[in-house]
Amino acid sequence: MAAPMELSCWDGGWGLPSLHPESLTVMAYAKFSGAPVTVNSVNNSWRTLKGDLPVLVSEDVVISQPAKILNFLRKQKYNADYDLSAKQGADTLAYIALLEEKLLPALLHTFWIEAENYCSVTKPWFASRFVFPLSLYLPGKMSREALNRILLTKGGPPLYSLTEVEAQIYRDAKECLNLLSKRLGTSQFFFGDMPTTLDAFVFGFLAPIYKVCFPRVHLQEHLKQLPNLCRFCDDILTRYFRLTVSSHSPAGQDTADANLQKLTQLVNKESNLIEKMDDSLRKSPQHPPRKLTTLKLAAGGEESSPMSRLSP
Repeated sequence: MAAPMELSCWDGGWGLPSLHPESLTVMAYAKFSGAPVTVNSVNNSWRTLKGDLPVLVSEDVVISQPAKILNFLRKQKYNADYDLSAKQGADTLAYIALLEEKLLPALLHTFWIEAENYCSVTKPWFASRFVFPLSLYLPGKMSREALNRILLTKGGPPLYSLTEVEAQIYRDAKECLNLLSKRLGTSQFFFGDMPTTLDAFVFGFLAPIYKVCFPRVHLQEHLKQLPNLCRFCDDILTRYFRLTVSSHSPAGQDTADANLQKLTQLVNKESNLIEKMDDSLRKSPQHPPRKLTTLKLAAGGEESSPMSRLSP
């Protein structure tokens, strides 16, 4: 009997089982390969201290990073690529590299760098998944890490300013989406009628762009002009995750927007309160430490007068 496997992932929203691309990738592969994985949505827990999700636990083995988790599942005989040829295997590696080079920077920017998206959606959503006071610190840390990753991979010559980098990463992302759409064509999946590793990675990258309701949606607008990629995401959600794919009703959308707005206001109030407390502490006068007062007893064992109780 196979050892039980538990997968810890970020929670979901907007009709997705998870909002995290790497978590979505591993969850989709587990569905495609038939791996008996128990998924635990990490929500409001100290386990998110480092934010290094997804994590797979099997007996005393703990594995993080999607590529390593997928390799572990293959070693356990859960292989979604069993029927692929050598050429298709090479194409899989090439397209995954394309996703990470061309699409991932724009995905990170959409979630973590675009100011309006970050303040109104990403920050309050992730802050609600952390315990206090991590909710005030970790979203900002994740945003800085995303920016550093973008600048490290895309910030070299001749792109010197952040504006130039932003323009380039969105051009690359749209080009990548066009190539994926052309490669998929009218097929259900990228290598025929059965999903593989490549389908898991593409789904993990595309689904958050496709489903999350951001104020700034230039990349989402381009994706929605490619109906075969949208149909690809919808089919996987319906067939493998048993999630109903439908457009939001006006009433339902209003409720979701109202809840998100309340959450945003709450997180911003907490952040402002912490900042004010920190400023007050910094501006308050700093007094030297005082000696502890001691009580002197008068002759005969009786306590002295109040004025004589305080020693200098």
